[in-house]
Amino acid sequence: MVDVDTVVNEAMDRSKLAAENAGISVTTDHPSGLEVLGDQALLVTALANLIQNAIAYSSDGSPVSVSRALRGSNVAFAVTDRGIGIAKADQERVFERFFRVDKARSRATGGTGLGLAIAKHVAANHNGSISLWSKLGTGSTFTLQIPAYFEEEDDAAVTERENQ
Repeated sequence: MVDVDTVVNEAMDRSKLAAENAGISVTTDHPSGLEVLGDQALLVTALANLIQNAIAYSSDGSPVSVSRALRGSNVAFAVTDRGIGIAKADQERVFERFFRVDKARSRATGGTGLGLAIAKHVAANHNGSISLWSKLGTGSTFTLQIPAYFEEEDDAAVTERENQ
């Protein structure tokens, strides 16, 4: 079992210096008490990659938020920025290895083009998924969904949770 709140805190800690250097405030919601089955180090890496991308592609001083919530039987980790956004034409390709939306900007930020591919791989290895909502000039939200871990439940509790 992996504590979701620990994953969020560790990923945010990894991104603290980059955020401070850019004057970006990275905030999160309240602890959730949720758990997932998986590899904590890989989940932290995936979420940290999403946070670091949000920082790299946001204007100095803009906000980045990290949230976690139960969506059906999954825990959804969402990273939202108010950055440059991603064109529709590029949205399907951003999870490909070495793909960069803006090659000049990517070189300036020092990225390798692997962060989102790694996040997608981590999601797949945890029977989860990753998705993107983005609009040019508005920003982006990347959502990593991982199956939640629940203590033994009776069938009525499972049905009630899945209907939420």
